[in-house]
Parts: sequence; structure tokens; C-alpha cells
Amino acid sequence: MGRPTMNDVARRAGVSLKTVSRVVNGETTVDPALAARVRAAVAALGYRPNLGASLLRRNDRRTGTIGLLLDDSGDPFSALLHRAVEDEARARGVDVLTGSLDDDPVREQELATAFARRHADGLILAPVAPDQGYLARELHPGTPVVFVHRPAAGYRADTVLATDRSGAAAATRHLLDHGHRRIAFLGAAPRIATARSRRQGYRDAMREAGLPTCEAVARESRSPAVTAALLALAEPPTALFAAQRRLTVGALRALRRAGLHRRVALVGFDDLPLADLLEPALTVVAEEPAVMGRAAACALFERIEGHNGEPREIAIPTTLTARGSGELRPVGE
Repeated sequence: MGRPTMNDVARRAGVSLKTVSRVVNGETTVDPALAARVRAAVAALGYRPNLGASLLRRNDRRTGTIGLLLDDSGDPFSALLHRAVEDEARARGVDVLTGSLDDDPVREQELATAFARRHADGLILAPVAPDQGYLARELHPGTPVVFVHRPAAGYRADTVLATDRSGAAAATRHLLDHGHRRIAFLGAAPRIATARSRRQGYRDAMREAGLPTCEAVARESRSPAVTAALLALAEPPTALFAAQRRLTVGALRALRRAGLHRRVALVGFDDLPLADLLEPALTVVAEEPAVMGRAAACALFERIEGHNGEPREIAIPTTLTARGSGELRPVGE
């Protein structure tokens, strides 16, 4: 048996096709008895309206859906951001279509195109591709976009960002203030804009202190290998700044395996679940994913409702949370 149609609903309810259409599209002027028969038929047949067809009938041409594309919707940061967007959308009677990009530029374009074909009313995107110029071709004219967590290239739209550069500088200065002079930076691939900003913040603070930098890029972000290599240097760092959550996990593993987690200071960028229960507890530069999600959703809904001002950059401040690991002082210096 094929998917039930509106004609099937009309035959079962014993009403006209027009009456079914009016009930399905939420019109309130249908006789209550007829509307009840239509709803009963819809439930019995398991009928689901065609969004594309409904769109053509609506005066505002909205589908009541928005798209949300994040790097990994199962990641704690993304999950909090997603929930905040969902809460804002739910309050407006809007559904959220979500996809994970897995750091794959091709997947980003495929999913953005798929959401455009579903006539999403707007799109919130944490970009991973080097250029978002494809959106001008793929999105329907007038579809608003808000970029979150990472800036875009090749497409102008509202953008919600954490203060990555100043947050990284604050983390490095915190270690400097606790007596460290050999501070190593653990970073992600520099093609990611946030990675570049955090690296620059580290460099800013080290330059201000008149000290040389020591930088390492981790290809396998959770691997302890990069940190282990730094600890094996003739003059190993006395402190580490891990500029991404997964890098912090790799650094923690390496320090614990070497028995140095109480001797080498560590500050991570992004908080970790249960970070306060570690020994020592983890010092972090914390972002505010829920605040970022609410800001991105509110900006998108403003655009959907007709705001047409110049694209805005909305900065969400980071906060340094001192818990212990970043307050360890260098041993023997």
C-alpha cells in the first residue's frame, strides 16, 4: 500500500478535498464536526502532509522549519548549542532539522543543499568548508543564514563567535602569571578559523612577554602522542595550553601516563564534563555554547521576520575558570 494521500483522507472522512486541505493547513473556520472527521481519518490512515505542496499554499511561503548544521551534534559543545537553538525554535512553533558535518567540507555543502531543497526557512551553520560561496547558488533567494562558532568565507551573514583570540591570550597570560616561561601550544589544523584565532592569541601573549613560542599541531586530536613528544624535549615545557577540547583530552592522557599531571600545568580551551572532578581539577577557558545557540537562533528569527540590516558579528565572551591544573607552578625554577 502506498503513502496515503489527501484524496484518501477525503474519501474516508466523507468530505470534500477542499475541506481536508483547510483542516490540514490549520484553518479555524471549518465546521467542528467536519474537522473532527478529517482529523480522525488522518489519524487512522497515518496521513502526513507534503511540505512542498503545503508551502505553495501558504501566503508567507514558510515551512516552519530551520536547518542547524554543526560539526558533531553528539559533541557536548554542539549538544548544548543545539538544545538552545531548539528551545528558541520550539517557543515559536518551529522544528529544527539537524545534521553533523564531521569536519567534512563536502558533507557541509550536501547537507546545506538538502535543507534548502526541503525549503527550510533559515539555516544556522558552523562552517567547516574553506568557502561558503556555494550558499548563494544553493539557497532559495531571501533565505537567511547565521554562522555560529566559526566565521564564514565567501558569504556575508550574521555571525556568532566566541572571543577565541582574547580567550587564548588570557589562558597564556594566566600561565605566565604563575611563573611559567616554557609554555607549549597544542593546536588543531590551521585551516580552521577558530584554530588560527586561538594560536594568534597564544602568540600575542608570548610576544608581549618577550618569550619564544613552542607550537605543535595534533592530527589525531585525542592522541597523547604530540604531548608526549613535547615532554621528551631536552627542555620540555613546564605548561601546556590545549586550544581545543579533544586536544585537552590527549594532553591529560599523556601527562597522566608520564606521571606529570601534578607537575606540568595545563589550561584547556572549552570545558569538559566532570573536569572539576579530576585531580588536579582542570583549568579551562570556557565558551558559552548555550548562549551562542540562543544568540544565533534569535538572530535567525529576526531575519526570518524581515530584519534586513547589514550583517552583524555577535561576540560571546569566554571565561577563564581556574580549578587547579593551570595554577601549578614550575618545579625547580
